[in-house]
Formats: sequence, C-alpha cells, structure tokens
Amino acid sequence: MALEASAPASRVDIIGALRQAAITALITFGLLLPLIGFNTVQNIRNEIVLETRWPLLAALVAIIAAGRFLHAILIAPWLARRAQRQRREDAVRTAPRARGARWVVPFALGFAAVYPALALSLAGTQGAVKWVDNFGVQILIYVMLGWGLNIVVGLAGLLDLGYVAFYAVGAYSYALLANSFGLSFWILLPVAGCLAAFWGILLGFPVLRLRGDYLAIVTLAFGEIIRLILINWVPVTNGYTGISSIPRPTFFGIPFNASDEGFAARFGLEFSPVYRTVFLYYLILALALVTAALTVRLRRLPIGRAWEALREDEIACRSLGINTTNTKLTAFAMGAMFAGFAGSFFAARQGFISPESFTFMESAVIVAIVVLGGMGSLLGVAIAAVIMIGGTEIMRELDFLKAVFGSDFDPTQYRMLLFGFGMVLIMVWRPRGLIATREPSTLLNASRSSRRHEEKAQSTRPSLVRGRHG
Repeated sequence: MALEASAPASRVDIIGALRQAAITALITFGLLLPLIGFNTVQNIRNEIVLETRWPLLAALVAIIAAGRFLHAILIAPWLARRAQRQRREDAVRTAPRARGARWVVPFALGFAAVYPALALSLAGTQGAVKWVDNFGVQILIYVMLGWGLNIVVGLAGLLDLGYVAFYAVGAYSYALLANSFGLSFWILLPVAGCLAAFWGILLGFPVLRLRGDYLAIVTLAFGEIIRLILINWVPVTNGYTGISSIPRPTFFGIPFNASDEGFAARFGLEFSPVYRTVFLYYLILALALVTAALTVRLRRLPIGRAWEALREDEIACRSLGINTTNTKLTAFAMGAMFAGFAGSFFAARQGFISPESFTFMESAVIVAIVVLGGMGSLLGVAIAAVIMIGGTEIMRELDFLKAVFGSDFDPTQYRMLLFGFGMVLIMVWRPRGLIATREPSTLLNASRSSRRHEEKAQSTRPSLVRGRHG
C-alpha cells in the first residue's frame, strides 16, 4: 500500500517539476531573446546588421530549464527536510561549526601570506604578475571595501548605496595632493582617510531621520553627486580625462623602477615588475587586516554595541538613552575612512584614475558582497569578495569556451548574468548570507568559571530576606 501510494505521488512531483521547468524556459526565452538571441554587428559597409544566435539562446534556455527541474525534484524537498530538522540539530551543529570557524581564519591568513610565493612557484616570474595583481590585489581591495561598508550596513543597519563616493574621495585626494605637493604615500594615506571620513559625516547629517528605502535613495543620490562633480569640475579633476602620473608607493623611499636607485639594483636583483606587485599585495593585505582588527575592536566597545542596538531597533535604542545622532555619524565616518584608505591605495596602484572607476555599479557590487557574505560577518564578507571578484577575473581566462559557442563568444559579457544567477541561488539557500551566524559582541557569562564565580558570589552575599528575618 505504501508503494502504491508513493508511486502516484512521485508521478505528481515529476509532472509538477516539468511544468515549472516549462514555465521557467518560457520566461527565460522571453527575457534572453532581445539580449542574447539578437546581436547587432557592423559589416564592411559600416551598416548595422542584425544577427541571430539561436544555438546559444537554446543552450542557455535548456540549462536554466534543467536547473529548475532539478531544483524542484531534488533541492526543494531537501530544503524542506532541512527546515524541519533545523531546530532539532541547532544545538548539535553549533559546536562543530564554531570549531570549523576557528580553523578557517588561521588557514585563510596563512594562505594569504604565502599566496605570492605559490604564484611565483607555479606560474613563474612573468605569469605571477597577473595572478598576484588581478586576483590577489584586486580581491583584497574589495575585501577591505566590504569590511568598511560592513560597519555601516552590517553593524549599524544603515543601507548605503553611495559608498563608492568615499572610495572616490580617497582616490582623488591622494592623486591631487601627491601631484600638487609631492607628498609620499605614507603621509597621504591617513589624510585621504580623514577627508573621506569628513565627507561621511557630511552625508550623515542630512540622513539622520531617514531609514530604509529613503536612506538608500539619498545615499545613492550622494554617490551620483560626487561622480558628477568629478566629471564637471574640470579645472581640478580633469573631467573624463582623469588624473595620470600619480606617484607610486615606495619601499622606505626606494622606488620600484629600473634605475640604479631602484629596488632591484639596491638589492642586487634583476629588474622585474613582480617586486612592485608583491609589495602592493602585502601592503593591501596589511591595510585589510588593520580594517578587520579595528572592526572587531570597535564592536566590543560601547560604540559598537550602540551600532548593533541601532540596527535592531532605533526606537528602543533612543529609549535606552543612546545618542542616535552620534551613533549614525560615527558609523558613516568609520566606514568612509576605510573606503578612503582603499581609494588612496587604488590611485597609487593604478597611477591613473577617472570618474569611470567610481560608478554606481561599484557600490552595488560592494553592497552585494556585504549582503551575500552575511551582514556583520567579517569572514562571510571576505568569502563573498573572493567568489564575486575572483569569479569575474577567472571568466577572463575561459577562452576555451569559444570552441564550443563560437569565436565571437566573450565570457566576460555574461558576468552580470551569472552574478544575478548567483545572487538568486544565495537568496534561496542562504537568505541571511553565506555566514548567517556570528559570535555576539558581548557575553553575559562567557565561561563556566565566570558562572561559578558569579554563583559563589551570590551564595556568599546576604539576601534581603535573610537580612529581614535575622
């Protein structure tokens, strides 16, 4: 009887999954038809010709429909069973997860420390420049930006869609001051951070009474205002032309060039650009670790607890006597300061900056890193940055796909498509981010010894009843 009852149920499940896959295929076909099905090219007579890419469109529709079918048959029932036993297994899974987290952080730090050496040993001197710069340095810049925005969004609960504005302030502050006064990178790094923090405070004042969608709209407008200023204030910023010949950071005054005073000549080495790339890698790694250390320290201070109280409930936060004005302003200032540090490093690394590097898409990527990684989790933000930025860079190396989809196929053009698909998967499987849980800032009784000490103190303390009755 049980087998007879399960057979119709399984047929119903398969029919329902096929129906969902068919609906998904139709929706996908309608959405991708103007984007992928048709392509405009210019022929030899400089005429725009409309071409079709039906095989590529059919392949994508089939892949998405198959994924929807597998989700309905395998993943959805698994998620349902997982939700049913989640409460029963929370206590069992907490301890192994905590032990795993304790191992992940040292392993990640060790891997980050030896990554340039691994790249040099595997790819050689010439190939290591690409892997250390495009993957190591680029990922660490976004890790630092994500940790800075995590203070505003993850800890204080203030949705900031214009975070790239502080990134731009730091970059342009360093570029203008370095070109005008010839100051070194180590002097201008804190200056750029302080200027970005000042602009963070300026943004915080108009939005003190805003929350939710209204706060997001105002911060988005602030980011666009900064970008338009950089474009139109041509006498200072050079507009779209940008600022070039930005001084590069030096190793205690030793430049990384081919001259007799350069790094390679000073240490008797053959000149190679890999030395500057490795130096920049460890420099941004140190800046990112400083950002993480300060964030952890701030969380344990009263201001960090005030940020978390503001995130949970602003009305309750005010009722407790917390100054929400100062709390919001400090959150914006601290987050903007770390963005200013990252911006100054970006300008020093590139040697050239322009408004095209500070568009709204950069803010969207940073916010997505914080949300997908898990708001308030430093480890989750770092993992999300590695996946998103590293995945984007890996797509540049997928030239072998041209043999499958044709010579005109460019994997980087589908970066945002895969990015959106990944966001959908994360929101389905992990709605609160990759790492949804994190250690609390403070513990009432952190250990058994503290609890025993408290119980002993309470047992030796005379009670009110004992005092009344003698």
